Amino acid sequence: MVIVKETAAVKGTDLSNADEIVGVFKRVLIGPADGAPTFAVRLFTLSPGGHTPAHTHPFEHGVVVLRGRGTVLTTAGLVPIQAGSVVFVPPGDYHQFRCAGSEPLEFLCVIPVQYET
Repeated sequence: MVIVKETAAVKGTDLSNADEIVGVFKRVLIGPADGAPTFAVRLFTLSPGGHTPAHTHPFEHGVVVLRGRGTVLTTAGLVPIQAGSVVFVPPGDYHQFRCAGSEPLEFLCVIPVQYET
């Protein structure tokens, strides 16, 4: 069955904690609850100055930047991203997303569905 949702209607979670994660809001647009067998699509919104944790994980993910400006921290350094940028993070690669602008950084992130918790 085809599922259609409005992103604004999807409830999200503030992932922010004291140090590792600052100003990060996540909405699972398509995921396990929808019966998706292969992938999950998440919408992340990072507030100005916000960032995800610097981390690695055993799965790949693809990112499409929808709005704002930011950087991706990699082992090679900081890489600028903006609306229209596409990012591929291979399994095991160190990374962190940061909002670098005065407006929120918003991006879609697609991962294997079994890793969406």
